[in-house]
Amino acid sequence: MQNSCTGIIPARFASSRFPGKPLVEIHGKTMIQRVYEQASKCGRLKQVIVATDDERIFDEISRFGGHVVMTSGHHQSGTDRCAEVAKHLALQADDVIINIQGDEPFIDPVQISHLCECFDNPQVNLATLVKSFYSASEIPDPNSIKVVCDKNGYALYFSRLPIPFQRDENEGAFKLENFVRHIGIYGYRAGTLAELAALQPSFLETSEKLEQLRWLENGYKIMTARSEHESWSIDTPEDLEKVKQHFGKP
Repeated sequence: MQNSCTGIIPARFASSRFPGKPLVEIHGKTMIQRVYEQASKCGRLKQVIVATDDERIFDEISRFGGHVVMTSGHHQSGTDRCAEVAKHLALQADDVIINIQGDEPFIDPVQISHLCECFDNPQVNLATLVKSFYSASEIPDPNSIKVVCDKNGYALYFSRLPIPFQRDENEGAFKLENFVRHIGIYGYRAGTLAELAALQPSFLETSEKLEQLRWLENGYKIMTARSEHESWSIDTPEDLEKVKQHFGKP
């Protein structure tokens, strides 16, 4: 049975590495507008909502006719912001929320569909996407999050370090087929999302600065879906210039 999902795009102005990035212009449109329009192309989403704590972002969403909800300025993560919107919408416990990153202006709607499909299985309450690495040079990068999964596709652990450790390989030699990269888009059932938002920060989470480790440490199972679409997240002004160059052609 297919679930109808709600897409939520958390967007805040005060980014430590790139303040105001949701409002930067990329070939005539703000980044947040591009994310919103790409997400709206996904047929599995019944609605797309931007969740923000900033009036400038609120006004921009309103300008192009998007759906936006003003949220608290005290949230520590996009998950917490999504939880506030889910409560505002009075969603049922089994309803599905897709947390779409607000810094991926060219996200493929197919990626969102892959995540929605995970919840066609009634046993799945929490899910995310993974993909293969294209280059071994990406693997040591601590900003490229690695994940190992069990034989059923559930995540065992996420890390900034290359995992699994290749004991019998030469030091620094990484075989692409042995590593999987995490894509930071999440899906949750509304009841599970409310539980996650109530959890306190955990040791593993604070060690690696990865919020999904809080969920694993508290016993939640995270299903993964494989996607081979490349993601283009923008964390710095340098990332923005690379994206502009790549997508510069009409």
